[in-house]
Amino acid sequence: METGTQARTWLAPAKINLALHVIGRRPDGYHLLDSLAVFTRFGDRVEIGLAEHDEFMVSGRYAAGVPLDGDNLAVKARDALRREAGARPTPPVAIRLEKNLPIASGVGGGSSDAAAVLNGLARTWGLDIDEAGLARIGLSLGADLPMCLRARPLIARGIGDELSRLKDFPALALVLVNPGAAVATPDVFKALARRDNEPLPPLPRRLDFHAVRNWLETTRNDLEPVARSIQPAIGEALKALNKADAAFARMSGSGATCFGLFETGNVAKRAAIEIRGRHPDWFVAATRSMEAGAHGQD
Repeated sequence: METGTQARTWLAPAKINLALHVIGRRPDGYHLLDSLAVFTRFGDRVEIGLAEHDEFMVSGRYAAGVPLDGDNLAVKARDALRREAGARPTPPVAIRLEKNLPIASGVGGGSSDAAAVLNGLARTWGLDIDEAGLARIGLSLGADLPMCLRARPLIARGIGDELSRLKDFPALALVLVNPGAAVATPDVFKALARRDNEPLPPLPRRLDFHAVRNWLETTRNDLEPVARSIQPAIGEALKALNKADAAFARMSGSGATCFGLFETGNVAKRAAIEIRGRHPDWFVAATRSMEAGAHGQD
């Protein structure tokens, strides 16, 4: 890998759990999941370039809630990769995060930011670390990191670290909606009444829009009922998506962001305009999920 002085931008895509089943709990408290996740072309953006000293800056609509110190997962990712590099050169870098995704919103924003930093810095520093090596560093920072490093359609099992790539999964037209409500993931898991639910059913052999939609009808997000009881605005977001004729609507992750599935990108864009018109203060984005071969560098 080459080390360059030119700043480069990396996409930190939203992670959407199309289905999320909680199927057990480990003795250490981590929940065992069975989830189908996709990553969207809309997300945060991370610019990385060599600098005289380390810098971390944040801009964008949701910058106000982002910590700028060592509590930020992106900063932790930089420091963890530098430790892993050991004696290899890791010169100072300026990291600029454009925060376009709401914070604590169930779309893996912080984890995706950190994954973009790991991927981007491995290239910037010219480190010969493979996907498995980056995933190991990522898992030390959070259970969502390995799948965010992959950023392709996948099934995630275990605590989110056992990944199976879905090579033929189609790109989907989606509308993401967040009613301006943050939901703390630990609160949602703590309030679960049951943790030994059924795993995901098998995927159909032929995957297209209609097959995916029909399959989703047979699945769940086991966190949704609890999250809706904690934050009733989630129900309003789902109602708005259904009113805009989503073919399927569900909450992502631990909430409060919800997604609607639409047959085409144009229909999704019209639905987003309609929802934004009714709820101008909400986060609303029409986007597409990435196919198996997509990657996140500009």
